[in-house]
Amino acid sequence: MPGAAADVTEAETPPPGPAAPHALRVPAFRRYLLGQLVSNTGTWMQRAAQDWLVLQLTGHSGTAVGIVTALQFLPQSLFGLWGGVIADRYPKRTLLLLTQSLMAGQALLLGTLTLGGTVRVWHVYALATALGAVTALDGPARNAFLGELVGRARLPSAVSVNAAQFNAARFLGPAAAGVTIAALGSGWVFLLNAVSYAAVLAGLGTIRPHGLVPAHRRAANDVRLTDALRHIRATPPLRRTLALTAVIGTFCLNFQVTISLMAATAFHTGAAAFGALSAAYAAGSLLGALRAAGRSRPPSLRLLVGWAAAFGLLEAATGVMPTPVACAVLLVPTGAAAVLVTTTANTLVQLTTDPEMRGRVLSVYFLVLLGGTPLGAPLIGWIAQTFGARYGLVLGGAAGLLAAGAVAAARPAAAHPKGEASRGPTADGLRDV
Repeated sequence: MPGAAADVTEAETPPPGPAAPHALRVPAFRRYLLGQLVSNTGTWMQRAAQDWLVLQLTGHSGTAVGIVTALQFLPQSLFGLWGGVIADRYPKRTLLLLTQSLMAGQALLLGTLTLGGTVRVWHVYALATALGAVTALDGPARNAFLGELVGRARLPSAVSVNAAQFNAARFLGPAAAGVTIAALGSGWVFLLNAVSYAAVLAGLGTIRPHGLVPAHRRAANDVRLTDALRHIRATPPLRRTLALTAVIGTFCLNFQVTISLMAATAFHTGAAAFGALSAAYAAGSLLGALRAAGRSRPPSLRLLVGWAAAFGLLEAATGVMPTPVACAVLLVPTGAAAVLVTTTANTLVQLTTDPEMRGRVLSVYFLVLLGGTPLGAPLIGWIAQTFGARYGLVLGGAAGLLAAGAVAAARPAAAHPKGEASRGPTADGLRDV
């Protein structure tokens, strides 16, 4: 590419040798990653503080925690697919500068209300919904942006390393939130999160738009959601990946609800112990992300099913642990398995899709991963509140295990249809169960 910046040249030209090219060799990606790490740490601090605030405002209502989680993900169900269309129509860097600024404003307002002593549970509901609306646009753009930063050859590495920073933040955030809530209160957590967005905005600001590896951009009226849906329908491994992800996202990944209720009702502990349980799960998530980042070959659907089955078993077992310490210990491998499931699914989806369509297909992925939360989170919260917090974990794990078994038992397609499905990654990356 004549006249391209050094970052692009490095991203587009893999180094010689059999090893997969690593995304961290791209300077623009490193800067972006650092900003994301700081910002995501603040985000996970806010998530933990938000759940704890709702429990305080409602007298430890599991249903209320489920509702606020559902409201945060409801816009993903309603508008997430159009977020992918917008991500494919407009420059992703510009979209991210807008969405990250709006998220900072949401955190600032919630912090101001909380510190002022005027916060009510409906305020939390409304602001969670607003945050979800922005996230519906941010998610597809942010994940599709990785390909523009590093190029296709480094994309599997970028997805895995990005998952590692995300889960490093998940490890640091809840632990820091527990300490901050105990020392200063929830309001300061929200304000710290608002400040943390400055890091990701600064990182995006240092990335030159002409130094990216852009997808071929079609005219706006040629970017149709139906093209992405046809591509998914024509690719059996992609369909099965999305089906399994839908069950995992709806019933298994409700730890925002279940961990807070385990701390408050099953173990009768305070904010610090809640932060410790969340940190244990996050530590496992980080280990899982690092394991995924060290993988040198593209993942397979068979591998995804295996990790989903392991995750289901571990989540169910976590629900019957008798003490907080035992629960925390088992939350480590549970978190690792959860991240290996989502990272493997995300990589499969991105590698199976042309760059010009990646935002739309990723919007479908996030719809099935997060869009079921408005159903799953209140349901699991109600089950946990009615029958006990342990049942929320046990039933969630059972759902994941059954889904993995169903996908494994599904009859594989004899061959891929002609068309876009044949233009995916290597056979190893797409082989069926």
